[in-house]
Amino acid sequence: MMHADSFEQLVGNYYAALYRFALSLARNSHDACDLTQQTFCIWAEKGHALREKNRAKTWLFTTLYREFLRVQRRSGRVSAIADLPAADQDFCETEVDLVAKMDAPLVMKALQEVDLVFREALTLYYLQSLSYLEIAAVLAIPMGTVTSRISRGKRQLRRLLQAKDERAAAFEFVSGASR
Repeated sequence: MMHADSFEQLVGNYYAALYRFALSLARNSHDACDLTQQTFCIWAEKGHALREKNRAKTWLFTTLYREFLRVQRRSGRVSAIADLPAADQDFCETEVDLVAKMDAPLVMKALQEVDLVFREALTLYYLQSLSYLEIAAVLAIPMGTVTSRISRGKRQLRRLLQAKDERAAAFEFVSGASR
């Protein structure tokens, strides 16, 4: 049985990070809140079985991810790399690193447009600071797949940011020309 103080501490330590991960997966605050709360409900029921308490963070992220997949399967919206259009399965390299030039809100908005299979790994790595090994455990995939998804996700994010930058430059040009 879990002590109430330790549960409150667990929630205090991980709620925000889990919510951000859930938001990156679900893309809306209502579903993200539900996923996060469901994760802690599952912890309240089953968390006592975790032998290594220092693995609670990985357990929580894994549980949230599995709950997300369960909800997606029930609604018929499962994503996989194989389901992506052929053009998105093989990304071309780009030399421009626009991410370094962009502000955080713009990058976060673009991240929401990255395909789910890549967004999961990117979010866990960059926003939740999980290691490749921890990400592999959370997503239940081999470490090589984690590496591939992060790499492809970064390329897709760069392309999205580059397209947004080009649209903004075109808008500035058109706006400036009309004065």
